[in-house]
Amino acid sequence: MSRKTSIRLSILAAVILMASALYYLPYYVSKPGMAQELEPIVEVEGGYDEEGSFMLTTVRMGRANIYAYIIAKLSKYQEIYALEDIRAENESDEEYNIRQLHMMDNSKTSAIEVAYNKAGIPVNYKYKGVYVLRVMEGMPAEGKLMPGDLVFEVDGNAFESSDEFIEYIGSKKPGDIVELSYKRNGNSNQVEVPLKELEDGSNRAAVGIQLVDDKEIDVDPDVTVQSEEIGGPSAGLMFSLEIYNQLTEEDLTKGYQIAGTGTITPDGIVGRIGGIQQKVVAADKAGAEIFFAPYEKGAKDSNYEEAMIAAKDIDTKMKIVPIDTFDDAVSYLEKLKKK
Repeated sequence: MSRKTSIRLSILAAVILMASALYYLPYYVSKPGMAQELEPIVEVEGGYDEEGSFMLTTVRMGRANIYAYIIAKLSKYQEIYALEDIRAENESDEEYNIRQLHMMDNSKTSAIEVAYNKAGIPVNYKYKGVYVLRVMEGMPAEGKLMPGDLVFEVDGNAFESSDEFIEYIGSKKPGDIVELSYKRNGNSNQVEVPLKELEDGSNRAAVGIQLVDDKEIDVDPDVTVQSEEIGGPSAGLMFSLEIYNQLTEEDLTKGYQIAGTGTITPDGIVGRIGGIQQKVVAADKAGAEIFFAPYEKGAKDSNYEEAMIAAKDIDTKMKIVPIDTFDDAVSYLEKLKKK
């Protein structure tokens, strides 16, 4: 083989490798992420210090190319998910990311409410408007609104819930024009949107957005949570424990490294999450000694059962603790002997 031919083949092979790496399959791959201490990113004004630490756990998830897919197939603690299992129908990457970040925001808000209520401190809310999660293709809002926009007035009128917004729009007729006031990247704007009939046979007028309420929690002392680009609701439980621990004089960590996962509702119910085994692996690598896992009232194949399987498999000394509520976790920690 001539030197020129060899160079050409090498270049061709490099191009093929690059092209295949940039070609994404209709799958997502998740793998163990990190266990991150919460005290540096959660700050209650004038809050108490702790000897140990609470840690949130994450999984790393991304679209799969052929190489990521093959590696995941061969790896014990990497999971492959079909595209439709992760994203809603016709949901773009941007809309998916926006949805994940908003779920994280809701998780933080619920965690604050749970912790402050447990500490006996009043919690108030300020309604901000409706948060745009998705813009439906072919509907009037397309090209006018974007995921992440905050709509706070319609025809110059403020509203106190998403139900009020939907009711007002529904009182109009297809073809009517409404003016929406919204915020994008901190800047206020107005846009006129002609309404269109929904294609569900209801004859109702619609803007064409998927929305949720956006509320700002108001508490004293103030609390900030710098979650940056972490998405999803699964850190709710650990946020609530860290916030509560800073609000109260008794240190619930007792000097231990405590990881865990689980969604949290405003009334303190801990819910199931995805990737529990990968989070057990991440917590073990970070040196956690205790791991809280959603028990789901003892349901078959609960997060707790899955966590126990992974813990046994990796032969960790970390104690897996089943919980159904925030109070369960607090009660366990109150009884824990100081390290």
